[in-house]
Amino acid sequence: MRVLAAMSGGVDSAVAAARAVEAGHEVVGVHLALSRAGGTLRTGSRGCCTVEDALDARRVADLLGIPFYVWDFSERFRDDVIDDFISEYRAGRTPNPCLRCNEKIKFAALLERALELGFDAVCTGHYATLVDGEGGLELHRASDSAKDQSYVLGVLNAQQLAHTYFPLGTTPSKAIVRAEAAERGITVAQKPDSHDICFIPDGDTRGWLAEKVGTATGDVVDRSGEIVGSHEGAHAFTVGQRRGLRLGVPAPDGKPRFVLEVRPVTNTVVVGPKEALAIAEISGERFSWAGPAPAVSEFACEVQIRAHADPVPATAFVAEEGVRVVPDEPLDGVAPGQSAVLYVGTRVLGQFTIDTTVSAVPVG
Repeated sequence: MRVLAAMSGGVDSAVAAARAVEAGHEVVGVHLALSRAGGTLRTGSRGCCTVEDALDARRVADLLGIPFYVWDFSERFRDDVIDDFISEYRAGRTPNPCLRCNEKIKFAALLERALELGFDAVCTGHYATLVDGEGGLELHRASDSAKDQSYVLGVLNAQQLAHTYFPLGTTPSKAIVRAEAAERGITVAQKPDSHDICFIPDGDTRGWLAEKVGTATGDVVDRSGEIVGSHEGAHAFTVGQRRGLRLGVPAPDGKPRFVLEVRPVTNTVVVGPKEALAIAEISGERFSWAGPAPAVSEFACEVQIRAHADPVPATAFVAEEGVRVVPDEPLDGVAPGQSAVLYVGTRVLGQFTIDTTVSAVPVG
């Protein structure tokens, strides 16, 4: 099999490429240049796809004896990930840029080019597994639940799964991957994992958004509409946030208040008690299936709303206009723009972008 190994410069993609070579595949390594700032540097575990990462990936490719290329996807990344991130925040939504990168870059733009060049599959260091099911190829959780990345892969469709290769999916732990890298002489064996948003390496999302979107003074109100504070831009807030509210009017019960809703049209932030973050129902119009679609329009499943959240038992209802999910117990702090990934056991059924939520706690 001809395999294009996406090499980020980290230990996971390095070991994935090494395993693909060891399995006898014809492997070519590629590093994606996603930043237009050519001098971008990594700081510890912050940032990725930097100059250092490209050099690390090249050294691994040289060690493995495989061809290596750097492909400039910065324009596509800007359009499909960074600009999308900005526009979602402007709309008062909370996007997941890692999920969007998988959807638009690694398993769309990269896979499209790979297939055009005659490759059979794209190999990545993601922790997830592929299983031949009765209805076709299925996406499942990784063996290592602590490293499982199936949530951010829930956007993949059947055609993409058919050309995807996850050599690390059945590995019991990340420690084994690092030990294997050291045994192979891979220099990034102990390289820290990247954290935060890769295009905001200093981690200051609020400051970055203020620079891109601008600031505009607005009101912070409680659930009854009473003004309890002010802010310099609704885009800087997300549902569930507690810190940085700077409220001038304390809650009647003296308890902390949390962001319940962001209203970009009026530049208003709504706050309230923690219990008001409980959500009884979520729904969305933009959905996709990871492999065969469910055969029925109503089914029991588990729903996961964040990459590291616990899955919650739920019932899903599917119609032409979208997907609606009612969890068996309320979800905590759900924000429009997040992705809800549906599971049955370890299998990923699909996902949808959350458009609307229904609170479990009525106003009043």
